[in-house]
Amino acid sequence: MKLLTAIVQDKDATKLSNALVKANIRTTRLSTSGGFLRSGNTTYMIAIEDERVEEVLDIIKTVSQKRKQFMVPPIGMDADHAGAFPVEVEVGGATVFTQNIENFYHF
Repeated sequence: MKLLTAIVQDKDATKLSNALVKANIRTTRLSTSGGFLRSGNTTYMIAIEDERVEEVLDIIKTVSQKRKQFMVPPIGMDADHAGAFPVEVEVGGATVFTQNIENFYHF
């Protein structure tokens, strides 16, 4: 059994939740925020059997889209131009961590 921790942009969260429910995959959903862009994220904790890990990863990959947006760098990121000019950054997609689960209890 594996624990997948998937961090996705809030814009993709509802669509991902619907896709996981449709595939009968249970999750715990947490509201989180990113450190660099300080934007809203959603973190999913998914305990899943080893043979379904690829299925879950495929769903996350399909739903979580990368996109470009402009943002003003936080103070201190570029001392010469802090707050002066927005920069284009790539956001979205997903970051997924996998961990082995030694024991799993559901009460």
